[in-house]
Parts: sequence; C-alpha cells; structure tokens
Amino acid sequence: MASAVSGPESLWPAPAKLNLFLHVTGRRPDGYHELQTLFQLIDLCDTVAIEVRADGRIERGAGPAEVPAEQDLTVRAARALQAATGTRLGAAIRVIKRIPIGGGLGGGSTDAATALLALNRLWGCGLSVDALAALALPLGADVPVFVRGFSAWAEGVGERLERVTLPEGSFVILRPGVSVPTREVFQSPELTRNSPVITIRAFFESGGRNDCEPVVRARWPEVAEALDWLGQYAPARLTGTGSCIFAPVASYGEAQRIAARVPDKWRSFVARGLNVSPLHALLSD
Repeated sequence: MASAVSGPESLWPAPAKLNLFLHVTGRRPDGYHELQTLFQLIDLCDTVAIEVRADGRIERGAGPAEVPAEQDLTVRAARALQAATGTRLGAAIRVIKRIPIGGGLGGGSTDAATALLALNRLWGCGLSVDALAALALPLGADVPVFVRGFSAWAEGVGERLERVTLPEGSFVILRPGVSVPTREVFQSPELTRNSPVITIRAFFESGGRNDCEPVVRARWPEVAEALDWLGQYAPARLTGTGSCIFAPVASYGEAQRIAARVPDKWRSFVARGLNVSPLHALLSD
C-alpha cells in the first residue's frame, strides 16, 4: 500500500507580534470594533511542521492541548486554501508552540498565516500574497498582517495595513499565569470605543495607549500586578487584549537582566523587533 505522505516534513517559522498601541475608535453595526494599532513583529516564534499528503486529508498531530485539532486555525487555514484552489493534496501538520496562548501575541493567527504561506508553496497553488491575505481575514483580524509579513500600521478591524519600518529594538515580555479571552474584553461595557483617529506621525511624536488595558487591569488582577512590577524598570503596556505585557528597553542585554529578575510565578521572554517576518525571508530564498 502506497504511503499517504508524498514529501518530507518541512519546518516553517511563525513569529509573534506586539501591539505597540491599540486604540478603539468605534463600533460597527455588525458588532466588530474599529481599531488603530501598530503591529511590531518579534523574533519569538512557533514552528509549523508540514508533510504533504497525497490523499487530500488534512490532519493536525502535535499542537496546543487547549485547542482541539478541528478548531485549530492551522487546520482551518489549510482547508480554506484547499477549498479555494481545488488542490487534491493534503497535509499532516504539527504545531510546536513557544508563543503563549491567550496572551495577545497572535500565536494562533501567526500559525494560520504560516500554514497558508507554506502550503501555498508546498502544494504549488501559486496564489499571490493579496489572495492569501483575503483568505486569511475570515480566520481572524490579525492573520493578514502575518500573511503580509511586515510590521504595519493597521486600521479597520485590523485588515487595512500600511507597511512601517520600526527600530528593531529589544523587549521584555511577561506572561502572567492567566489567559484573557478577547471576546470578553471587547464585549465589556466599560471598554471605551471613542478614541480619536490619529496619524502615524502623531503616534511617533506623542505615543498612544492600549484602550483595553483598563478593562484587563480591573478584571484580571494578575495582569495588573505584572504591569506594576515591569513598570518599575521600563514603560510597561498590555499587548492586544492581553494577558501578556511588554516593555521596550535600551538593549538586548538590559532585557535579559530584567527578565532574570522576574518572579518565578510568571514566564518571561526576551525578544528583538523585526521588520520582516523570518517566514518571508525563508520563502524568498
């Protein structure tokens, strides 16, 4: 009997992101929120391992235990690409997690984007990045930025992207021992939804804030405690809807020194900012 696998396993990086600020500028009739944010890619990465299957089946083996395989965004992304292109090929997928789940770092979204881009290459689909970004949006508002693979200013629900070149600085990231459901934050009655629209220039001149941070501080005291602790060393901020927090620091060495002081009850990460996704660098080779 012939093997269903038609190629060796290949490994593909899936970088995390930080929201350097997040303003909620309104709420649409369909319930989605209008946002402004600045996505900073970082070198903290998951790995998506893929074997092409000849029988058309799409299966996830290893992956986050908290996420059933059928609900995993990598599986949903693979099936969306399969349906859009009519390919008869399938895939065996493994997701090797390093990015915390429920932390606001885009872990599920970046894994989905990596699956789309890698399978587009492995299956020989030949779709453009624009076409892949259109497939990505129904999977989640953060998925297109990872498909496009660059740090970006974002508006709308996060789908209108403008490429931005950022200083490739260093960051300390803390993960309190909680997950924050995005839906709960955005449905919170105390969330402000009327931040004025700003320009990119205005952000770089005067900065911004995370409108979700007061909600998360009030409802998840573990996050509030971590924000206060990290704030002793550098300006600390929530990323996305949390629960991870981050602070930009002067150097990678300084980030390592702060991370070494983090209490044992929290996880810490040290990361460098990126302007281009390592996945796109790999695909362009």
